[in-house]
Parts: sequence; C-alpha cells; structure tokens
Amino acid sequence: MEQHYKLYRVRELADGDEDFVKALAEAFLEEVPEDAERLKKAVSEKDYYNAYQAAHKMKPTVDLFELGVLQDLIEVQDWGKFEKTGLDVSDKLNLVLTAVDNASQELKADFNL
Repeated sequence: MEQHYKLYRVRELADGDEDFVKALAEAFLEEVPEDAERLKKAVSEKDYYNAYQAAHKMKPTVDLFELGVLQDLIEVQDWGKFEKTGLDVSDKLNLVLTAVDNASQELKADFNL
C-alpha cells in the first residue's frame, strides 16, 4: 500500500472522508491512464500540441497523488508547449508512464477497484 503513490495530500483534501478518498482514487484511474496513453501517442507522433495538453491535464493529479515524477512530466509538457524539436523526451516520458502504471495497479488493488 502506497508504495507508488502517497495519500497524505489526498486525505488532507478529503478531511477524513474516506469515501471521498476512494472517489479521488477512482477519478485517478478513469482519467490519468487515458491521458498517459494520449501523451505517449502524441510524443511518438511529435504532436506537440496534444503532448502539451495531455501533460498539462495530468499535472495536478500526478502532484496530488505524489507519484514522484512531476518534474519529469513538466519537462515533457514543456517539450510540447515550446515545440523543442531537438530534444528527446522519451526517457522522461517512460518515467512518467511507468509511475502512472505502477500507481494505477496499486490503487486498483488497495481500493478493490
């Protein structure tokens, strides 16, 4: 439990309401893996606009659940935002995708989702 994510800030936000904590975990599972796939596709196709949009959308949730890859996600986001054509962000992207996948699997198990 909570190896690939942290619930400290989520619980602080929920103010002791465990049903709300579970709802946030469900929202994470509904949104973030889908956005991560969109980000992966956009980076592979050098679709800067969609890479920026997907990364930007993921940031608050990745930060809230403290996946430990916020700075990496910001670098991928900035790659898209500023169309950094000479930069290879695949290593940063892989760190983000791995963190999202690990957190998703763990959240499913921890919350029986």
